[in-house]
Amino acid sequence: MKPPVCVVIGIGPGNGAALAHRFSKEGYAVALLSRSTGFSEKLAQEIGNARAYACDAGQPDAICTALAQVERDLGTPDVLVYNAGSGAWGNVEEVTEADLEGAWRLNVLGAFVAARALIPAMKKRGSGSIIFIGATASRRGGAGAAAFAQAKSAQRTLAESMARHLWPAGIHVALIVIDGVVDLPRSRTRMPDKPASFFVQPDGVAASAWWLSQQERSAWSFEVEARPFAEKW
Repeated sequence: MKPPVCVVIGIGPGNGAALAHRFSKEGYAVALLSRSTGFSEKLAQEIGNARAYACDAGQPDAICTALAQVERDLGTPDVLVYNAGSGAWGNVEEVTEADLEGAWRLNVLGAFVAARALIPAMKKRGSGSIIFIGATASRRGGAGAAAFAQAKSAQRTLAESMARHLWPAGIHVALIVIDGVVDLPRSRTRMPDKPASFFVQPDGVAASAWWLSQQERSAWSFEVEARPFAEKW
């Protein structure tokens, strides 16, 4: 019997790697989709029950091609975790049209295309989970987030619309809003004076995603916040 399949789009040394480790630990075959495969191939070897695929999440054709290959290699996905979500930072006078389009493509269009590709099989099966990794920027337009905030806001609205439409079909759509700085080597370098309690731990984010994928249907959650316990909010 084949193991269930989890697709993680957006693989890096932070949340992406933690998500892959967690779902693999729980018995899933994990598809690792990222623009380049240098890191993801090493991660796949480390995990064992995983496979890396090159995929630019801002390009619809690349997403559809990669997901079709995942289905051929591993089987029909049971869980999609959309973790792709970077963007240019700057105020409205600093960001460019290309920055705006790039943020929208990665955070919204890619999520839309990936979900659309997997929804038919999930509806036919009557079950599945689609989890978006969001950000506090989806709730407020900071001065320096003119491109990023509008993309994350659109992603949140897309997720909510999907949840209202797909929950009755047995597909759990959920959003994790990360409120804080993810603990990465570059984050520690940039903020050397911050204590460990200041950072969001990727393993904690992965634990929340796993929990959402396993929630009992009578008590599903849509939006879950992930912030460090010591943060003032």
